[in-house]
Amino acid sequence: MTLAAELEAIAIAVAREGGDLARRRRGEGVAIAATKSALADIVTEADREVEALIRERIAVARPDDGFLGEEDGIHAGTSGITWVVDPIDGTVNYAFGIPAYATSVAAVMGPPTPDAWEVLAGAVYSPAHGELFHAAAGHGAWLDGRRLAVNAAPGQAGALVATGFGYDATTHAADLAVVGKVMPIARDIRRMGAAALDIAYVAAGRLDGFFERGLKPWDHAAADLLVTEAGGQVAWFDDDERPLLAVAGPELLGPLVAAASDRV
Repeated sequence: MTLAAELEAIAIAVAREGGDLARRRRGEGVAIAATKSALADIVTEADREVEALIRERIAVARPDDGFLGEEDGIHAGTSGITWVVDPIDGTVNYAFGIPAYATSVAAVMGPPTPDAWEVLAGAVYSPAHGELFHAAAGHGAWLDGRRLAVNAAPGQAGALVATGFGYDATTHAADLAVVGKVMPIARDIRRMGAAALDIAYVAAGRLDGFFERGLKPWDHAAADLLVTEAGGQVAWFDDDERPLLAVAGPELLGPLVAAASDRV
């Protein structure tokens, strides 16, 4: 078994266990633990519990690895591998009972930043739908035994594209202006509120592309690998306070980046 495949197996196991715990806690009722960067940016008690569970499981399986979690921050390791974890991506959906949330687990080599890391394995688990997307570098992206492939090119009606908005209300006008720039190449826009799921859906061909500013590493680490292993491409521009991520098939990525940014 290759290192990537070994890490993938761990990612699958802990994403499923953590996501199932989140689903059970959702059924029991959600307690809001705190707000973070803005009043709308919430964290639930389940976020913290799920992340702690995943970190504990990984520490047993690979005690020398580092860990970067949305709730608990960075913990350095000595192996060169860091686990990048979002226990509940789409927390607002989760808190409101909208079944569009996911547990995202990735293993990366190198510095745990998107412009420097190499993602070796990842899993994105949607507990409400029972779907677990997973990939290991060089081994393809998969869902329920089916190998995933991005859409080669948008249809004549245009691309079905997803996006998201940050919690800072002062950024919304600019984000809406970008949507206006993207619409000429789009069939329609989707805004589901869980970046990891949006990007996984690009890998599965359910969406043609996705873009968003201001994402954090744990929002997209695992899902980015799904896209590249499904034949798609990822563009990450970390050149301002709100970095831009865009993912799509090879024919759409260039036009999408050009529309969503000042880049040509």
